[in-house]
Amino acid sequence: MLILIVMTGLGLIFGVILAFANKKLAVEMNPLIHIVEDVLPKGQCGACGYAGCQAYAEAVVLNPDVPPNLCIPGKEVVAQAVAEITGKQAAATEPRMAHVRCNGTVGKAVFDFHYDGVKDCLAASLLQGGPKHCQYGCLGQGTCVAKCPFGALTLSEENLPVVNPARCTGCAVCAAVCPRSVIDMIPLTAHVEVDCNSIEKGVAAKQACSCACIACTLCVKNCPYGAIRMENNLPVVDHALCEEKCTDPTCVTKCPTKAILRRLSYKGE
Repeated sequence: MLILIVMTGLGLIFGVILAFANKKLAVEMNPLIHIVEDVLPKGQCGACGYAGCQAYAEAVVLNPDVPPNLCIPGKEVVAQAVAEITGKQAAATEPRMAHVRCNGTVGKAVFDFHYDGVKDCLAASLLQGGPKHCQYGCLGQGTCVAKCPFGALTLSEENLPVVNPARCTGCAVCAAVCPRSVIDMIPLTAHVEVDCNSIEKGVAAKQACSCACIACTLCVKNCPYGAIRMENNLPVVDHALCEEKCTDPTCVTKCPTKAILRRLSYKGE
């Protein structure tokens, strides 16, 4: 009985001490942080460079050097809202979306073996470099699909990720988790897309995949506006220049393997 009384007394004493300490040591949070956090999309994608939406909300409210337009998924609407709340100016941002730089489906790409292991691209790549003969192509295990915080990716019947433009926010989480760096981000208004990631050239590239870029440079030579250059045996498109100048991309018609395709502009809902 005495032990029970003593323990109860100690519990009350410690409770009072903790309550007092909590009150004294509590850090008052700026109410604007909660308001900013409420307008963010809550994807926790980290595209802003901070560890989640709350961390960015704290930074943009408390640090005058943090701009209000870092939330890529929120696009201009969220940037303007954050700017208004924090009293900052939001520079214009260009909407972007994920693009899969691989068309290596069955029948086009050469497969060295059938992979039947863990559905994870990194795991597949650890087994003899992956099932595809091309060491730069999509591994098709859907890691990007699983990691997309907005459900913007699905895996096709041919095991290639398909991007849903209506859901893609351009957060680039899919690009970050791809072990082959197959996914990049391109403007929503891009006229053309490069559907190859292989840095092989000529016969070596073509033997691995019939739709591979062979680094022939015909796209570069035939672009009248200088909107394409070659890097690591792959064409790199200056989308801003392409959109400004070109209405009939000759790079698409001149590419012998169709590694460059005209992109159908997406009209949002």
